[in-house]
Amino acid sequence: MTSFAEGMLRDGALNNKTIIVTGGGTGLGKSMATYFLKLGANVVICSRRLEVLEQTAKELETATGGKVLALACDVRKTEQIENVIAQSITRFGAVDGLVNNSAGNFISPTEKLSYHAVDTIVDIVLRGTYYFTLALGKYWIENKIKGTILNISTTYSWTGSGWVVPSAMAKAGVLAMTKSLAFEWARHGIRLNAIAPGPFPTKGAWDRLFPKELAEKFAFENRIPLQRLGQHQELANLAAYLISDYSAYLTGEVITLDGGEVLNGGQFNFLKEVSDDQWDAIENQIKIANRSSKKSE
Repeated sequence: MTSFAEGMLRDGALNNKTIIVTGGGTGLGKSMATYFLKLGANVVICSRRLEVLEQTAKELETATGGKVLALACDVRKTEQIENVIAQSITRFGAVDGLVNNSAGNFISPTEKLSYHAVDTIVDIVLRGTYYFTLALGKYWIENKIKGTILNISTTYSWTGSGWVVPSAMAKAGVLAMTKSLAFEWARHGIRLNAIAPGPFPTKGAWDRLFPKELAEKFAFENRIPLQRLGQHQELANLAAYLISDYSAYLTGEVITLDGGEVLNGGQFNFLKEVSDDQWDAIENQIKIANRSSKKSE
């Protein structure tokens, strides 16, 4: 019996393809990059922290025997995006795929947010995704390359969800862009699809988003009909399929991978049960988790 934690595509399914993964140094980005390498792709991982990227690149090359290019990039800065694309082409000859995985998020009552906090999330999630998509799309159209883009979205991009409003706004924009460009750029042979994942815990990011007090009070497993959290390989399997030629007839789609959680409504709407006093304690826990994460990274 095949385990859902095993790779599902045949060996060599991504041979000779070069794929850029934003936010590829940690978490789900790292897991997707790992599987792409195992399937024969060259992978470019980028994020703001070069030291983390370089460590991940060495780890992945040793584990898979593949080729990894690690490049620092703030997706809010177009000149850095263009540099990533240029260096990827210089190293590997071309770029065939892009996974827009960079994200920022935090839970908070919306009235507690500053304007800057909202801008930070929207700039990374929406502008960063659009900037990278536009830069690579221009390159593909000019060079007549039939590229593929995979955007990592959320289930609340269409249901909405309280307490993560900046992320919900930005992810909804990404979803609209995915469908719009899938139609517009189809004539160039460029495909765009999205995955809307449910809870796939990752060390660091999960602690910052979902601190101990909330984790103890609200267990995600209890809200998911399949009564478990997602495993990274499950998402990597779907991502590999969508970025590969096996999905050549699929474009403009968003696939939900959440164990049925979306059937409960907005992902974080259960936070209505948190009191104002509890929010103050949670805010302090998030700050501590952020400081701890920065030190460890």
